[in-house]
Amino acid sequence: MIRFENLSKWFWVGRQRKVVIDRLNLTLPKGQSLALLGRNGAGKSTLMQIIAGNLRPDEGRVISDGTISWPVGFAGSFHPDLSGLQNTRFIARIYGVDTQALIGFVSEFAELGAHFNQPVRTYSAGMRSRLTFGLSMGIKFDTYLVDEVTGAGDAAFRAKSKAVFRDRMTTSGAIMVNHNLAELREYCQSALVLENGRLQYFDSLDAAIAVHQAHLA
Repeated sequence: MIRFENLSKWFWVGRQRKVVIDRLNLTLPKGQSLALLGRNGAGKSTLMQIIAGNLRPDEGRVISDGTISWPVGFAGSFHPDLSGLQNTRFIARIYGVDTQALIGFVSEFAELGAHFNQPVRTYSAGMRSRLTFGLSMGIKFDTYLVDEVTGAGDAAFRAKSKAVFRDRMTTSGAIMVNHNLAELREYCQSALVLENGRLQYFDSLDAAIAVHQAHLA
């Protein structure tokens, strides 16, 4: 369960305050995979960062009775001067999981080869995506926050990413941001639409997509 209580977030653009989350009160259903829809700049990434605890709201709070991943695809928590291996070891300690088991999973899954022992600052964007996705999938969370990372890599790697993510979804929920609506339909049955600081829940993904497309029009 994830619950938003009077949640608000804004940014100052010059002398004007831009509100991206406006007094949000909503409880998300437990164990579901939810699509998060909204136009560019609506605040989807901001909301994901707040849910993950990486960004503090200006008002209100987020309450959860389960574990939540960092936003998959967000590599900002990696230390750029540490190697992929060293970052993996550090994250294992932070989350209290078996270090060697996580290193083994990430090393095999991410397919970084010798780069796994090189500083993350030397990685390409695709390599960073593979590392962060592998790390996320190597730790069991109740809710995964996912931002289009299953598209990283070649066709074989994308297929492997989708397979492991689909396996995680048998026991966990997710909040997914993806501009590929066909891919959202693979994993999500319900959805959230963020528009003008307001978040609306829909039992039907198709109904949410229709509302989202009306906003774009």
